[in-house]
Amino acid sequence: MYLFSNAIIYLGLAISLYSLLIITLGISTKNQKFVNSGKGGIIALLLCSSLAMLSLLYLLGTSQFQYVYVSDYTSSELPIIYKLTALWAGNSGSLLLWTFFLTLYTAMIAFSRKMKGNPMVPYISAILMANAVFFFFILAFVSKPFAILDAIPIEGKGLNPMLQNPGMIIHPVTLYLGYVGLAIPFAFAMAALILKNVDDFWIKMTRRWTIIAWLFLSLGNIFGGQWAYVELGWGGYWSWDAVENASFMPWLTATAFLHSVMIQERKNMLKVWNISLIIVSYALTLFGTFLVRSGVLTSVHAFANSNLGLYFLIFMAIAVIGALYVLMSRYNLLKRSAGEFQSLISKESSFLVNNLLLVGAAFATFWGTIFPLVSEAVRGTKVTVGLPFFNKVEAPILLSMMFVMAVCPLLAWQKSTVKNLRKNFLVPAIIAVAAMGLMIFLGMHKAWAVIGYGVIALLLITHFLEFYRGVKARRKMTKEKPLVALYRLMIRNRRRYGGYMVHLGIAFIAMGIIGSQNYDLETMKTVPLGGSIELKDYRLNYERLDQKKEGVNDIVYADITVFKNGKKLGTYQPEKVFYGNWDQPSSEVSIISSMREDLYVVLSAWEDDGKATFVVKINPMMNWLWVGSFMIVIGALFAIWNGKYGNVTPRYTGVCKEVA
Repeated sequence: MYLFSNAIIYLGLAISLYSLLIITLGISTKNQKFVNSGKGGIIALLLCSSLAMLSLLYLLGTSQFQYVYVSDYTSSELPIIYKLTALWAGNSGSLLLWTFFLTLYTAMIAFSRKMKGNPMVPYISAILMANAVFFFFILAFVSKPFAILDAIPIEGKGLNPMLQNPGMIIHPVTLYLGYVGLAIPFAFAMAALILKNVDDFWIKMTRRWTIIAWLFLSLGNIFGGQWAYVELGWGGYWSWDAVENASFMPWLTATAFLHSVMIQERKNMLKVWNISLIIVSYALTLFGTFLVRSGVLTSVHAFANSNLGLYFLIFMAIAVIGALYVLMSRYNLLKRSAGEFQSLISKESSFLVNNLLLVGAAFATFWGTIFPLVSEAVRGTKVTVGLPFFNKVEAPILLSMMFVMAVCPLLAWQKSTVKNLRKNFLVPAIIAVAAMGLMIFLGMHKAWAVIGYGVIALLLITHFLEFYRGVKARRKMTKEKPLVALYRLMIRNRRRYGGYMVHLGIAFIAMGIIGSQNYDLETMKTVPLGGSIELKDYRLNYERLDQKKEGVNDIVYADITVFKNGKKLGTYQPEKVFYGNWDQPSSEVSIISSMREDLYVVLSAWEDDGKATFVVKINPMMNWLWVGSFMIVIGALFAIWNGKYGNVTPRYTGVCKEVA
């Protein structure tokens, strides 16, 4: 197995080099046979990466501790699901997964029926093969997944307890699919520039790929936040950790790209901007990988220190410099064919402002992330940037972005007149202001929270009006029932209404963030057996402290009976788990959820006489964060799903006097 597995890696490196060189030769000589040979190499490369990954999964699942990776991340007592997910617990395994996704994406592009005969395919394949060469080189010479030990240990070191959670199954995979997926629009953009195709053809060809990558990045961040919330025992879901930021930054720039390409398609504008955005998004995926694997920043998510970071930094520099060179060489061509803005108050301008805010948020996150490195280089001391900085800087930017999202649907293309603005904005603005007044009346006096909820109210109203006006206009033409009209309106305009669903999801997430960040309550109290803790409307009775064993793990748990306003909600068991092969215990929290708030209970410590210390938190509006996340996923899937329209063409049954 050792010889076979390593031979596959080296063979993959040889094939990726061959495919890159032969496709490049085919492009330069205009010889299709060479290109076809390179495309055959892509299939062989996918086979190599698949076999290598299956080999490592087999070694992990069967506890082959003679292999360094298996010994470092598994143990014989580890459940089989976590033995297999240890594939992406360390550097070499996660890079092997990355390589598999890269070759899979490349094969899907190279052999897509829609791309058949497309002159861009050889260039796209060559760019993606350059990526494959780098990753196979890393697997072959730097971070070897099939290295073996001199002596076979009796037992493996096991998996970090924080990784023994269902989030481990989903979060890294979705994140890597998003990271690798952004290489596709990058390759398309570079191919279009090399071929001097400066129209929006490449954007139309990559729209679905970009949304898919964006969706996976969204899922990665969502599952990561949910994992942190239930596993780490601190009651939060986002700490602006360096590695969290690494996945958030490309999400922001990819979001900006998805919005600005609509302006290019419709108005032939922002061509240089769009190319720049996709270059930055791709570069940020490499930068994030550098942060995770270099050890230059402290993070609970980061892998062990290694020299991998340097290789990623060099590759990132080559990729970015090469991309910028291609962009600048086509700059005049892009500028000559670009359109211009006609008014500052228009839908186009709102898209641009939204883009600037998203990029501003990405830059603020980037600066806060690398500031410890900058401070250490300049002053010799590493100054840590924490939650207060990010919250103060990011909150106004993201709130402004939501305001732009709220008003954008009400603006006209090209130019909005005063009459149009008054007609579209008056009622939503009055309702939003009234909502803010109601919140103040109900006792919500934190200014930023009230303003935030006012903006959310405006966003919900304007998007509801978009659905209402669309249905109204369609019913005038077709005489359909309201629900039928809504259904057919949406499936005929998937991209538009899928985007609106995503906007609504972001509004719900913002509701959860504002509520949980501004109105949370927390207490930490040591109580004897039979004692109680009271917080707001809740009373928690401490009934029992006991211990049990699960495999090699010891679990200390407490029985807590929870009452709200005198009504019993049930008995819950917060736990502290001690792992047989790991020094640090982990907390298994008890969470009692409703749409209004979460009650979050952590068993913190205990004494021999039965006294125990509990951390109890009330997190308002938390479930809205998860509801919003679900809406984002549904909206994105709706936007990329083709479907079959069937007989849904509007039937004209009379004169339509007005169209929304």
